[in-house]
Amino acid sequence: MRYGLSTLLLITALTQSASASTLTPFRASYTANLDAGVELNANAYRELRQLDDGSWIFDSNADAVVAKQHEASHFSYRNDTIRPSRYRYERKLLGRERLVELEFDWSANHVTTTVENKPWHMKVPDGAQDKLSYQLQLRLDLAAGKKEMVYQVADGGPLSEYHFRVLGEETVSTPAGDFNALKVERVRGDKAKRTTHLWFAPELEYLIVKLYQIESDGKEYGLLLNQLENR
Repeated sequence: MRYGLSTLLLITALTQSASASTLTPFRASYTANLDAGVELNANAYRELRQLDDGSWIFDSNADAVVAKQHEASHFSYRNDTIRPSRYRYERKLLGRERLVELEFDWSANHVTTTVENKPWHMKVPDGAQDKLSYQLQLRLDLAAGKKEMVYQVADGGPLSEYHFRVLGEETVSTPAGDFNALKVERVRGDKAKRTTHLWFAPELEYLIVKLYQIESDGKEYGLLLNQLENR
């Protein structure tokens, strides 16, 4: 179940509404199927909103039978570029809790990561993202016509590199309707046993409408768009 919840957090983070020139506030719900030996169902909710000062907050919530997870990224948006300022991750699993917080200081190009009240510092390059904000940038880059995307991501440990590639177009059926979507894969390397494929609908400003992932242990996870509300 731990893998399922972490995967759910990762994949539901990809629900940002975006276009090549703007962000659109929204709320979306998803249905997830998790094969963890027995079939489990979970709900995920995503919401993007703009604050009075012009900054943005992107919230992600995942609610399963024995676990809950919440992520939030506070960021600025300018010239088709997402720049994170704060990130917070909370997880409750079978009575155990985990808290991770990131604070970006772009005047010094470093991030302070605090895990279980223990802070540490790391230098980051221009354009670095957090685990939610890179998903927003991915949406913008797809809308701009890019076919290969690489992001430097501060994800609670050493800086990671996330690589995505567009494979083509497919029609996807969801509870919210049928959509012509771009199929995108997470590029992990020839020896990687984990595979991830995502489908983004251009007619919904590149909202993710489906995800399918196979973990290295063979467990499968799926995600489908259930409902979308524009704010």
